[in-house]
Amino acid sequence: MKECRSPNDKISSRSPRVASELVIRHLSSVRHSLICHSAFLLLFVPAALEAADNIGVLGSTPKWSVLERYQETITRDEFAHLINDVYCTHGFALDLIEVNADTARILINREAQNFFTLRFARNDASRNRVPRLWQPAKSLPPAKADKPLSGLRIALDPGHLGGKWAKMEERWFQVGSTQPVQEGDLTLKVARLLAPRLRELGAKVFFVRNRNEPITGKRPDDFRELARKILIKNGVPQPRVEVLDPNDPEKEQTIRWQSEILFYRYSEIRRRAALVNFKLHPDLVLCLHFNAEGWGDPNNPTLTDINHLHLLVNGSYLQQELEFDDERFEMIRRLLSRAYEEEWPLADTVASAMARETQLPPYEYPTTNSTTKIGTSRYVYARNLLATRLYRCPVVYCEPYVMNSKDAFARIQAGDYEGTRNVNGLERKSIFREYADSVADGLVEYYSKARGRGD
Repeated sequence: MKECRSPNDKISSRSPRVASELVIRHLSSVRHSLICHSAFLLLFVPAALEAADNIGVLGSTPKWSVLERYQETITRDEFAHLINDVYCTHGFALDLIEVNADTARILINREAQNFFTLRFARNDASRNRVPRLWQPAKSLPPAKADKPLSGLRIALDPGHLGGKWAKMEERWFQVGSTQPVQEGDLTLKVARLLAPRLRELGAKVFFVRNRNEPITGKRPDDFRELARKILIKNGVPQPRVEVLDPNDPEKEQTIRWQSEILFYRYSEIRRRAALVNFKLHPDLVLCLHFNAEGWGDPNNPTLTDINHLHLLVNGSYLQQELEFDDERFEMIRRLLSRAYEEEWPLADTVASAMARETQLPPYEYPTTNSTTKIGTSRYVYARNLLATRLYRCPVVYCEPYVMNSKDAFARIQAGDYEGTRNVNGLERKSIFREYADSVADGLVEYYSKARGRGD
């Protein structure tokens, strides 16, 4: 679905994306754009709820000493390019990052006024090896033509939860008596089709989620007290406990709604990141999503003629986001890992393959307040989402098809099938196989070129 946008972007107050990529935008963006759906949700983190390190919602105290491993692994010019052209394209406070001739001085904590000093390599030849657990394509041996993904570890991350959680997530709508559309179910179906195709091509494939259940062991009730404190600090002295009407425009001011957001956005995504980083150790994560335009009442949704495609990689941090110590740390660690060097050409190649297969036009963000267009395909943006930031390897985040477009809706209702069928007057693959095949084709194209082919 469509990501949450900045305050200048307009979207229906009952958009399906309700907290959209807030889903993965973490508190600072929540704080900044307060999600497409609400101008209230977790608007400010009460000082009493923040650690001395000024961390975001459910975040962890950053371990700045980890960055010592990256000393002299990057030149000044490389660092300045990535800061200015990829990660901090919207600027940053002058006391956060200071780039000098031989070092970068990065703020650890403003209150304590302590800093991390990163030493630059003198030149390309003197750079130390970049420490990382994932393999860039160029480090893989040449592959046979029929196994271009051999040696590659790929994690599939089907977005959202689906099943009984879909209504809570506000990733659900139904037209009359037709089959309900639930994004979490759709993404899991794509992942289950994509996995065997990737394995046939030689990859080792893992699922971040392989059922319609949360990864996190937490549940909304575990966050009731935190939700109550947030609401009180944000000007609701006696917050209501329950959401009495799902169409109530003030439902965001209830403990129930806030605790659910903390559960299925923040806790769930952070738990997925822990699984990726500490157990799966993939070379690439594919985040699979479907997009949407505002559909209004999910029981009487608006179908639209609009349909489009775009992909996301990490970058384009907002100045407000960089004020969080953990978010700033995560950005710097990601920058030093050089994930972007793999992400953007990979995303660009996958986007081109998906565009050829789906024939969808590129989505155009209505403002550039939270994104930066990258690459040459016209389909790829850098944006700071929680999953793309926390997963410690290259991440390609796919957002094809507007679920409530007339065309995509008809194809979703047609279900999965082999071969082609006449849908909306055209012979078409199932929308799920088209999605999976186009992603696989893009990966084959990228890795075949990047690693070369053996005999």
